[in-house]
Amino acid sequence: LKVRKFKPHDAGQMNFYLSALDDLVKSKTDNPSIGIILCKDKNNVVVEYALKDVTKPIGVSAYQLTEALPDDLKSGFPSVAEFEQKLKDAEDGN
Repeated sequence: LKVRKFKPHDAGQMNFYLSALDDLVKSKTDNPSIGIILCKDKNNVVVEYALKDVTKPIGVSAYQLTEALPDDLKSGFPSVAEFEQKLKDAEDGN
């Protein structure tokens, strides 16, 4: 998978996937699916025009990878040991 800038055809591709998901997978009691396109970079004007006539909810966001989790977010996640224990407990049926 290559991470790249947002391209207008990404909106059409996401719209296709959401239509298929809603038609083939979603039950009648589920809310409509929401598409999120994560990309290396985006031009807001290009995104606006690409999504202008799309009727499904789609968001586009650029992201930046980081080596370490910021301190203010660390408390919200389990440690590696806690996560491994939760996985073990799930496998054991606990």
